[in-house]
Amino acid sequence: MSAFWTEADFDDHELVQVVRCRTSGLTAIIALHSTHLGPGAGGTRFWHYADPAGAMRDALRLSRGMSYKNAMAGLPMGGGKAVILADENRTKTPEMLAAFGDAVEALGGRYVTAEDVGISEADMVAVSQRTAHVSGLPVAGEGSAGGDPGPFTAYGIYLGIKAAVAHKLGKANLAGVHVAVQGTGSVGGGVARLLAKDGARLTLADIHAERAGALAAELGGDVVASEAIQGIACDVFSPNALGAILDDEGIARLDCAIVAGGANNQLARAHHGEVLAARGILYAPDYVINAGGIISVATEYLARRDGSHAEAAAVRSLIEQIPGRLEAIWQESDTSGVPSDVVADRMAQKLIGRG
Repeated sequence: MSAFWTEADFDDHELVQVVRCRTSGLTAIIALHSTHLGPGAGGTRFWHYADPAGAMRDALRLSRGMSYKNAMAGLPMGGGKAVILADENRTKTPEMLAAFGDAVEALGGRYVTAEDVGISEADMVAVSQRTAHVSGLPVAGEGSAGGDPGPFTAYGIYLGIKAAVAHKLGKANLAGVHVAVQGTGSVGGGVARLLAKDGARLTLADIHAERAGALAAELGGDVVASEAIQGIACDVFSPNALGAILDDEGIARLDCAIVAGGANNQLARAHHGEVLAARGILYAPDYVINAGGIISVATEYLARRDGSHAEAAAVRSLIEQIPGRLEAIWQESDTSGVPSDVVADRMAQKLIGRG
């Protein structure tokens, strides 16, 4: 692994820490991009990387994305992210989670963690035994915010897709709109169910083919192989799995009018937003449309820190501001000719004092 400050994705991060615990076998990276607006908030990813440099790239890119996401969502939180490097068998032990909790605690509240890919609500409960700087914990009571942030993320993406369809296609509803959904886990599956209720036509894919097939049967949608979904002729392509899928090859395969989904860091490199725009494809900047989960997590954490609890209805009300933010970005993009991802980045950079 090269020095992190020489990485292309290093963006004057405030802290990048490699955590090693010999007794538990933990290897993790905690990256804080900015604490300008508050403690760096962002989930922990548990993933097997063939090359440790990939873990560093993820930590750097995802933490920067969290700075932008939290700022654009109007949250008093900065941006941070953690990556736990899993072995090929995805071995996860209580000792590893305890050691990770100790590492978060040692930062004294500068980083607040929660669920991400490969990390469950139960894992966060284990981490919370070692640090208070954790969110996404089980719901305290009926009507309270908390727990798995996936459904909140899905709700925001659904609202964002509706806004994109109105902006690009001029349609006030989703009846008959064809959406190709990549990834049918907690987020993608939630998005698909909400779209189906509105009468959207669905094509689904997942690396776990049986999961996609079961959801397609439930919702009356079609299913295709995971490697085929990005080239499906549709109105909306909704990526809800891992990121960096919008590279030169991936964009060339698209046959859609809109890209709007929950995956983080969808653009492989900065110039790919311009490539999308040149093709006339409306892009919903990922960290704006997928902010529902962090809105839930941050609201839960801030309320608990202050000795109160957050209501789920209040979280949903905040999430319902996402379409307005997207529309402001698209209108500025339409007027200026600047790609929507660049418009969003410039807005976020100003908010964190780097504009």
